[in-house]
Amino acid sequence: MFRISAFTQGLQKMTKSQGPVSFKDMAVDFTREEWQYLDPPQRDLYKNVMLENYINLISVGFQSAKPAVVHKLEQGEEPWIVERKIPSWSYPGELGEEVCGWK
Repeated sequence: MFRISAFTQGLQKMTKSQGPVSFKDMAVDFTREEWQYLDPPQRDLYKNVMLENYINLISVGFQSAKPAVVHKLEQGEEPWIVERKIPSWSYPGELGEEVCGWK
């Protein structure tokens, strides 16, 4: 009797189509602060990879409006996004003792 190994079953699952891939699926977004931590070669690599990913998607029929990050990269602008929203934390006394339950 022929048995399919767990590894082979996993490969079969991975090769099944999950639907069309979008640029967002492949993109990496940086905040302005994160972008500042990259050195020039890292920034160049990021730019090259992002533009190549977009070109590859176009070559296989991807049809959508050009992503803002691609437009920025083509114009020589820094591609960072608007700062992410960080959840605000409350400390005792900020909301009032009765609201947060601290005395």
